[in-house]
Amino acid sequence: MPIATLSLHSLGYCCQKSPPFSLKSSFLSKPTKTQFSFAFKTTEKRPFSHIVSMSMEAGIGVMGTKLGMMSFFETDGTVVPVTVVGFREGNLVTQVKTSATDGYDAVQVGYRRVRDKKLTKPELGHLGKAGVIPMRHLQEFRLQSVGEFETGQKLAVEEIFKEGDLVDVSGTTIGKGFQGGIKRHNFKRGQMSHGSKSHRALGSIGAGTTPGRVYKGKKMPGRMGGSKRKIRKLKIVKIDNELRVVMIKGAVPGKPGNLLRITPAKIVGKNIPKS
Repeated sequence: MPIATLSLHSLGYCCQKSPPFSLKSSFLSKPTKTQFSFAFKTTEKRPFSHIVSMSMEAGIGVMGTKLGMMSFFETDGTVVPVTVVGFREGNLVTQVKTSATDGYDAVQVGYRRVRDKKLTKPELGHLGKAGVIPMRHLQEFRLQSVGEFETGQKLAVEEIFKEGDLVDVSGTTIGKGFQGGIKRHNFKRGQMSHGSKSHRALGSIGAGTTPGRVYKGKKMPGRMGGSKRKIRKLKIVKIDNELRVVMIKGAVPGKPGNLLRITPAKIVGKNIPKS
């Protein structure tokens, strides 16, 4: 076909095999799906799947309040540094989640009683449905089986743990604010003599031309502390039922008054599956 006699009808038929269209319809009006099928991105609705990224716990745990540190003297005279953990009113089961209803097995536990006006109406409705007191903190413990738990059940520390058990303690570390590389990443400083021009400065952070950028994850000054940390396999030295405190060997994250999460220590192949 000569170029002079080539029409828009033949162009549309050759390129897309679509119905004929005019310049007015293609450039001035809104295109239709038959004219520009390639311009429309078709999206298919995928079925919703509930994915839980929470790790499996070795057993049910409790929440407590860090009171401070002290020295504990054992019967043979050995001095052991311990962290004293107290327990306020709470540690009540507020919800039991199962695979049939929520897609995974977990127990939700509440801790630290507060006044009603400290919570929102949805929070009060959730706790009221469970028939428990208003509590500040709600955390979940994902377990392999939740058949032995029920809503409103009281979790007693002396029934879950005993002296000599190993536990994992998680909490929020003490916030240090914006810190330099020496304190934050334990960098070495330069010479402090008069001739030195680099005392506590960070120094070079990358090449100029190649790659011409700073690599991701470069250790630099920034916000330090105030992050969640877990200390694993700490030993319970003493459980005092009268004072309602637990003494754990070693240091745990956070300052006195911070919230702590205490769970049985994970030992792969013993209390949690290898997979």
